[in-house]
Amino acid sequence: MDTHSFEIVIPAHNEEANIGGVINEIRAVMGAGCPVIVIDDASADRTGEIAAASGARVIRHPYRMGNGASVKTGLRNAAADMVVIMDADGQHQPCNIPLLLKQMENFDMAIAARDFRSLSPRTFANIVYNSFAGYVTRFKIKDLTCGFRIVKRKLALKFLYLLPNGFSSPSTLTLAFLKAGRSITYVPVSSVRRAGGKSKINIIGDGARFFVLIIRIATFFSPLRVFVPVSLLFFLSGLGYYLHTFIHGHRFTNMSALLLTASIIIFMLGLVSEQIAQLRMDRTEG
Repeated sequence: MDTHSFEIVIPAHNEEANIGGVINEIRAVMGAGCPVIVIDDASADRTGEIAAASGARVIRHPYRMGNGASVKTGLRNAAADMVVIMDADGQHQPCNIPLLLKQMENFDMAIAARDFRSLSPRTFANIVYNSFAGYVTRFKIKDLTCGFRIVKRKLALKFLYLLPNGFSSPSTLTLAFLKAGRSITYVPVSSVRRAGGKSKINIIGDGARFFVLIIRIATFFSPLRVFVPVSLLFFLSGLGYYLHTFIHGHRFTNMSALLLTASIIIFMLGLVSEQIAQLRMDRTEG
C-alpha cells in the first residue's frame, strides 16, 4: 500500500525514553518515507525534540490537554485518507500496522485486539468493559479500550465533537462508529509491557471513573439498553413487594406505588433519551 495513503498519529507526553525507538521501528517496518505526526502534549522532557530528530512532524500543545485531545489534534492536522493511531510508549508494535491496513479495503475502522488470556485486575476490568459495551451495541467488542487502530479520517472527523479529551476517546470512537452504522473489525495482535516507566492509568482510581464513563457513553449512544433493564428491575421489585404485602396484609403500600411509578418514569426517560441520542447522531450525517 502507498505510504502516502495513510499517516501515523502518535500522542505523546513525557516519552523521551521511547518515542525515538517507536518512530525508528515504524520506519523500519513501513519504509523511510512513512509520514509520522507526533502530538507533543506539553511534555516536560525532550519528547518533541527527539521525535523531530527522528524525522517526525511534531505538533506541540501549549499546555497539557489529554490523550484524547492529542488524538483530535492529529486527526485535524493529518492530510491522508487514513490515519493510524498508536501510543508512544512502545506497547503497540509497528509490525502489526500492515495487518490493520489490510482490513481497510472492507471496513471503515480496524482496531487491534490484545490478548486477555493472562489473569490480572486490568484484564478483568477490560473483560467487564468489553462485555458491557457488547451488550449496548449488540456487537462483539473484543477490545474496547485499545488505542491502536486505523480509521478513515473523514469519517473520524465527524465524531470529533463526541470525543473526550481524556483516555476514553478510543472507546467513544468505537461506539460512535457502531451507532452510526459504520463497519469496524478487530485484528488480534500481541502487545508488550510499557517500557521506561509505569502506566499513566491508575487501575483503581481511573478504573472507577472509566466505568462511570462507560455507563455515560452507553446512555448516550443506546439509552434504552440501559434504561429498560433498570425500569424492569423497579417494576418487578414493586410488583413483588405488592404481592408480598397483599398476601400477608391484604393491602397496597406506598412503597409498591413508589417502585411501580419509578419504573414508568425511568422507562419514559429512556424513550426521550433515545430520541435525543438519535438527533445528535444525525449531525454526523450532515
